[in-house]
Amino acid sequence: MEYSCVSLLIFCMSLLCFLISTQGRWHHHHHHTKHKHHSHHGTMPEISAPPEPSIALAPEPSGPPDDENSGGSTEVFDVRKFGAIGDGVTDDTNAFKMAWDTACQVNSASTIYVPNGFSFMIQSTIFTGPCQGGLVFQIDGTLMPPDGPEEWPKNNSKRQWLVFYRVNQMSLQGGGAIDGRGKRWWDLPCKPHKGINGTTLPGPCDSPVAIRFFMSSNLTVQGLKVKDSPQFHFRFDGCQNVHVESLHITAPALSPNTDGIHIANTNGVQIYNSVISNGDDCVSIGSGCYDVDIRNLTCGPGHGISIGSLGNHNSKACVHNVTVRDSVIKVSDNGVRIKTWQGGSGAVSGIMFGNIHMISVRNPIIIDQFYCLTKDCLNQTSAVYVSDILYEGIKGTYDTRSPPMHFGCSDSVPCTNITLSDIELLPAQGDIVLDPFCWNAYGELETLTIPPVYCLREGFPRSILDNKDMDHC
Repeated sequence: MEYSCVSLLIFCMSLLCFLISTQGRWHHHHHHTKHKHHSHHGTMPEISAPPEPSIALAPEPSGPPDDENSGGSTEVFDVRKFGAIGDGVTDDTNAFKMAWDTACQVNSASTIYVPNGFSFMIQSTIFTGPCQGGLVFQIDGTLMPPDGPEEWPKNNSKRQWLVFYRVNQMSLQGGGAIDGRGKRWWDLPCKPHKGINGTTLPGPCDSPVAIRFFMSSNLTVQGLKVKDSPQFHFRFDGCQNVHVESLHITAPALSPNTDGIHIANTNGVQIYNSVISNGDDCVSIGSGCYDVDIRNLTCGPGHGISIGSLGNHNSKACVHNVTVRDSVIKVSDNGVRIKTWQGGSGAVSGIMFGNIHMISVRNPIIIDQFYCLTKDCLNQTSAVYVSDILYEGIKGTYDTRSPPMHFGCSDSVPCTNITLSDIELLPAQGDIVLDPFCWNAYGELETLTIPPVYCLREGFPRSILDNKDMDHC
């Protein structure tokens, strides 16, 4: 009897546990099913929503670079978000203007992003500062102007394409390209030898500079490939603290006035580790420039590296403290050149050309104070004063159409303190060594030179000491 009671109690407890367990499993299953039903209605439309057409149809770029120094706080403005198409035909000017205006108003660092895989056609435009914070113009795609003078809007300036005005702390950089589309400009009849039967015809001949910085400071231009500008590729006017790094600039050897980089009234300039070949000077240094350092430049074919031309239209010109070193100049009309017009005033001083390798260069070393683009320039008594010029470690080969060294100084204002050291220049072809040319040039040889230089005058000219009215800088 006692055993039967115990068995009955165990049976009742087991039945109760079974009922509780079954109810719990049913309740859990019912709650889980309701939860899944709610999730389906809440999230599925977001997952199945189609992407934006512009992103879905276009090649996806690698994405804008991160600013490591800003801790990721840089705001990025992709020009496509402002309506740019990037098909090389559509006018994307307004989109770039809106991107610039927006980025320029940001108080912190910002980036305008031009993505890879797209070609953006832009009309002549001025991007105006100052901006609120530092700005990066990141070009990973391609920028191009309208194709030639016939496509250029009549109301737009034909002297410039993209201008950055009163900008501070800006970097123009990227792995992309700037295509100046210059061929139709070069073929205008007013260009040298482009008229009928190889003549140069009169008429309007304005052609745009590709990239111009005007009255700007603390600038970096880095990494870009720039080609075929209608005129100068880069121009810096009235700028301070300019750093140019790893540019690749190209144009055909016969493209007129396509200087790679031109600077005027600009100081604190560094041009490093770049390659330039074109139809004019690789770098041209105009009046008002000082503290210029050019290093590791590969130049040519072209017209070499020039200071000048200076003193045109009887103007005053001042250039000092310029260094060009550790560079190569090849197959060029000139090597390192100083060129001034008769009738000018001012001075060029404190110039150093060092460790430069010449490869088949005509006029590897040249000072030309009788610079003239026509045959009817008149002799004048005033001139820019050229002094304190050091040539050191300049070696290689020269084109025998011209002497390896040419010092053509003013009749009335001699060049002074020209110093030659470790110069070895041999003919590129044949074994006839040409003598250097000197005219009214004073200086000294620190070492023996090849070829020998016997024509430099020793000492200091009395005419400079007695001329108290010289308009020095």
